[in-house]
Amino acid sequence: MDYGRYISKYKFIAISSLFLYLTACTQNKPEGAGDDWPTYLGHPTSNQYSTLDQINTANVSQLELAWTYQTGDSANYQTNNLIVDGWLYTATPHSRIVALDGATGKENWTFDPSEVHEALADGDQRGLMYWDDGENGRILTSKGNRFYALNAKSGELITSFGENGSIHLGEGMDVEGKPNVMLNTPGHIYKDMFIIGGNVGEDVPGAVRAFDIRTGKRKWIFHTLPRPGEFGSETWPENYLERTGGASDWSGLAIDIPRGIVYLSTETAGPDFYGGNRFGENLFANSLIALDANTGERLWHHQLVHHDLWDLDIPQAPTLMTVKHEGEKVDIVAVGTKMGLLFVYNRVTGEPLWPIEERPQAASKVDEIQTWPTQPFPTKPAPLMRQEYTLDDFSNISPRAQQMSKEVFSQSKNYGAYPPPSVDQAIMFPGFDGGMEWGGAAADPEGILYANVNEIPWFYQLVPTKKADGSTLPFGEKQYLIHCASCHGTDRKGNPAGGFPSLENISKRLDKNVVMQILKKGGGRMPAFDQVSQARREAIITYLFNEEVANGSKNDRDENAPPYVFRGFQRWQDDEGYPAIKPPWGTLNAVDLNTGTIKWKVPLGEYEELTKRGVPVTGTENYGGPVVTAGGLLFIAATSDAKFRAFNKENGEILWEYELPFDGHATPSVYAVNGKQYIAISAGGSKLKPHPGGTVLVFSLPD
Repeated sequence: MDYGRYISKYKFIAISSLFLYLTACTQNKPEGAGDDWPTYLGHPTSNQYSTLDQINTANVSQLELAWTYQTGDSANYQTNNLIVDGWLYTATPHSRIVALDGATGKENWTFDPSEVHEALADGDQRGLMYWDDGENGRILTSKGNRFYALNAKSGELITSFGENGSIHLGEGMDVEGKPNVMLNTPGHIYKDMFIIGGNVGEDVPGAVRAFDIRTGKRKWIFHTLPRPGEFGSETWPENYLERTGGASDWSGLAIDIPRGIVYLSTETAGPDFYGGNRFGENLFANSLIALDANTGERLWHHQLVHHDLWDLDIPQAPTLMTVKHEGEKVDIVAVGTKMGLLFVYNRVTGEPLWPIEERPQAASKVDEIQTWPTQPFPTKPAPLMRQEYTLDDFSNISPRAQQMSKEVFSQSKNYGAYPPPSVDQAIMFPGFDGGMEWGGAAADPEGILYANVNEIPWFYQLVPTKKADGSTLPFGEKQYLIHCASCHGTDRKGNPAGGFPSLENISKRLDKNVVMQILKKGGGRMPAFDQVSQARREAIITYLFNEEVANGSKNDRDENAPPYVFRGFQRWQDDEGYPAIKPPWGTLNAVDLNTGTIKWKVPLGEYEELTKRGVPVTGTENYGGPVVTAGGLLFIAATSDAKFRAFNKENGEILWEYELPFDGHATPSVYAVNGKQYIAISAGGSKLKPHPGGTVLVFSLPD
């Protein structure tokens, strides 16, 4: 690899921060959360580590429910709760903010953004930010495209921030107008700034920005989709900004506070599945990027997927930790991918700890799309999951499932994580939802990284947007294929298990005006279509309501519309609804990053009905991450069996489990109040089982 291209100014950083670095190295106290859990994932390093050890391997079996809080909301509940000075702050499934007594669950105050701004879209909010202003503290939160600053003691808006307490997240993106930008993952605080990524539409160029925490004014911006003439723009074709967007950081970031370096992980560029108009490496999509936290200047980067055509976003925040490599202590940054790969780098220089190989990949099967000829693979650690569906992977939970697996396998192409664009069905494995996912990884000071992984097969296929005879599809159907089919399927059946509802017979359930509002404002996993013309939104609605629609006026026809669209997200399941692959379907992994070896791997989650049939524990699909503690424990919910578990961090043995009222698709928080340790988890509706609910559950040892 040509490091001259990927690394810049690390020598300056190393020299300028030498004193702080040496000071940090002499400290014996490991980085992590203590009595408070004051930041998303516990610490600016996003290391999901707690220094508390009152609850440990010897007594965790005695853990019991201390208190619960019913939010009254019913939707996905993915919040990693904050705890500061004995107060627990949560963002409910509908993004109301609630302050609770961390020892009793008694409500102190609530704040509802919808009472300040109407028609704000709901989204999957995963956390909050807290800043100590020396007086009352501030809680920073968002809903839809608005970002708010609250008094931590009272929940009142801080009116000196932005416009009477809030800013529009679309402002300061260096694009025309105010695009619809949302946050599902919070940022981190650095000095007097908060640094955030954003969730943007496929036609909005992504960026990472720093804002003054007192006023809400932008202090710097880094274009994750570079502007013409900026570094990285040479990896795009001519006039690329007219046809693409995205490449944002929705999955979170980490900050090395002493050195002043912020680490980002970015998504693919848009459109996700059609890249015919953006052939090139497409920097800084699918990249790990190190920036100067003071200025936003790029220090180094590595792209982990070139010219992504498969929605292989980097799905989790980078993790900062220290390991012993070749006899020396090295501060590293590690990040996992949807392919189950772990990339590990020296966090100052950007050099990989172990070689990374560019391996050839299959060429495109359609003329309009080119694939990048190679993709990067780390030589260590080994992948945390299988990298291709093979003859040995047919489901073995029943003779029928095995036969179905064999039949579909014989009829489908199979290329691993990078199937070439084709109109023929291919098996996508590793799949679209991991490998690793947004819950993050937990880092032990001993150099062990803990990560949960999915091993679920999906299907990949492109569908032409023209009829077989070359004639144009009806305008509404074509607009649906371009804008909606990637999530709801070309057949409109959706993927309810994945959070994409069926749109069949929608006229029997919803009014046209309601559907139009959803298209304009978005909601849940759906982005707002406010950048799509009114005529095209109306055409989509007429198609969904099975009405005749003309081909549209000349001005409404999209001459740059892709000739192919993705057929939609579809898991490969057997006739009972289980993944059509030999288990495990979900695992928890301990990776020794001192040596680059996998220490242990165990199934994560259980289908009790299969266990009763004599099937060994399979693991389940899982969302939400682990937390590791100084008490030798690993806490994680995440599974689709609604269990909250504690594992022995040394060997993966389950030491305690509790059945939650709903799926715990969130990362836990560990804290202490008045010398007593607690563990908190958010449980509610989930993408796998969107049933009602939204509850905070907190556990402790008996008095």
